[in-house]
Amino acid sequence: MTSHPISRFPVPRIEDLPADIAERILAVQEKSGFIPNVFLVLAHRPDEFRAFFAYHDALMDKPGNLTKAEREMIVVATSNANQCQYCVVAHGAILRIRAKDPLIADQVAINYRKADITPRQKAMLDFAMKVSARAYEVGDDDMETLKAHGFSEDDIWDISAIAAFFGMSNRLANVTSMRPNDEFYTLGRS
Repeated sequence: MTSHPISRFPVPRIEDLPADIAERILAVQEKSGFIPNVFLVLAHRPDEFRAFFAYHDALMDKPGNLTKAEREMIVVATSNANQCQYCVVAHGAILRIRAKDPLIADQVAINYRKADITPRQKAMLDFAMKVSARAYEVGDDDMETLKAHGFSEDDIWDISAIAAFFGMSNRLANVTSMRPNDEFYTLGRS
């Protein structure tokens, strides 16, 4: 375990948090065996914590045509483009678990164009990267390309929203100097 701080901002103690936030953090700890640092860092601002995780859950935990692994692919690819160490490492671990593939997260993070993914997933990530870096260029041709790969308008909205939400998340993680938990590095690798 490292002894580096997990944020450049104050990190509250769980016992000092509002009850709903403390309960959520403890439930995550019980399920995963540790507390992902994002929960502790964002708990510094309780109202924003609630809003952040409400939107996160609405995007990442919903049923739909995008698998949970594909949603994580979007996070990993765009977070790498935004140079967000926390999100690449943390969501890379989640991607490995959800895809049941110990190699996929590294491939997607380094260069998704060469990753062992389907043409449909490549089109999804091409679009997510465009939304992440050049949303002003998105046009009708992008919609047609995605529809040709079987994506619905709802799917396109989800891809866009995930890329946009994690653009914000990446920026917060970078500004706070959020450190990935050591546990993330080994999850889903064996």
